[in-house]
Amino acid sequence: MPRKEKKLIRKRIVNAYLSSVISISLVLLLTGIAALLIVNAGTVSRFLKENMQISVLLQDEITDEQAEAFAGELAALPYVHSAKAVSREEGAKELRAMLGEDFLDVFETSPVPVSVDVTLKAEYVQKDSLAKVTRALESYPAVEEVENQASLMEALTTNLAKISLVLGVFILLLLFISFVLINNTVRVSVYTRRFTIHTMKLVGATRGFIRAPFIRAAVLQGLAASVLAIGMLWALMEAFRRSFPELASIVDLKQLLYVCGGIAVCGVLLCVVSTFFVVNKLVAASKDDLYY
Repeated sequence: MPRKEKKLIRKRIVNAYLSSVISISLVLLLTGIAALLIVNAGTVSRFLKENMQISVLLQDEITDEQAEAFAGELAALPYVHSAKAVSREEGAKELRAMLGEDFLDVFETSPVPVSVDVTLKAEYVQKDSLAKVTRALESYPAVEEVENQASLMEALTTNLAKISLVLGVFILLLLFISFVLINNTVRVSVYTRRFTIHTMKLVGATRGFIRAPFIRAAVLQGLAASVLAIGMLWALMEAFRRSFPELASIVDLKQLLYVCGGIAVCGVLLCVVSTFFVVNKLVAASKDDLYY
């Protein structure tokens, strides 16, 4: 084979290899993000539930000082995560921000009652538990009304379960896409060496001996794609941490390391398995099949 043609083939193989590494790394990145969301689903659910507020509206005669004391009393309850008193002035500011500056001017006195914003512990943010907690809060003489978010809580629980299912299907789809992508790339790179493989067969080389260099190349390819994907995932997490520090704090470092390890294992395993089957198929092919 002329030297020029060999260089051209080598260049095509290198280009195919690089494009494959980049493509595989992007798919592994998406897989890693989806996996990270799934393994942190419980933590995310707890974070969202413990940030859902129940507004406890107090009687008109309750003063701001009494509201502060009542908030401290509620905070000591076993099912309460936090309790914060909201004065009439703070409530009026929030209402003006939502409805406009002139909305409250038509009232001689502020219609905004003193209230306490309560967040519950995650295990109590369930339909039955929320109803019991609401009745318990309404039993206090100082309480006028309790505004819970039962419909929002029910929608949150349902949607989190649906999201976890969708993400699981998404990961399986991404892994299938990765396998097809790697399989096609390996097929192209191996197919250019099909006559070399056939010659090795003729001189008595075993299948294991023929597969060995391709498997080593597949391991390196998988590692390169995995390292690139893990680097991009860490960069995204760092950007996410800077933009949303409270949300980023719910991502456990140990779980992130597990996901990164899973990305590396998946990348190498997919490349090796795909290479194994492609090389085996070419080794089993007859001489006539090599021309098609």
